[in-house]
Amino acid sequence: MSKPKVGLGREVKDFEINTFDPKTGGFGRFSLAEAKEAGKWTVLFFYPADFTFV
Repeated sequence: MSKPKVGLGREVKDFEINTFDPKTGGFGRFSLAEAKEAGKWTVLFFYPADFTFV
């Protein structure tokens, strides 16, 4: 059985995504490489169709 490519405790490739903060109503950008460089912990999760702008 092969291991999943992404999972709990596994390292992921660096990426950048656009973000939205509903508290401020503004958009921003998140870079995993920048978070790692700053020594910040990061929790990533994906839940399709939740809070989407459709």
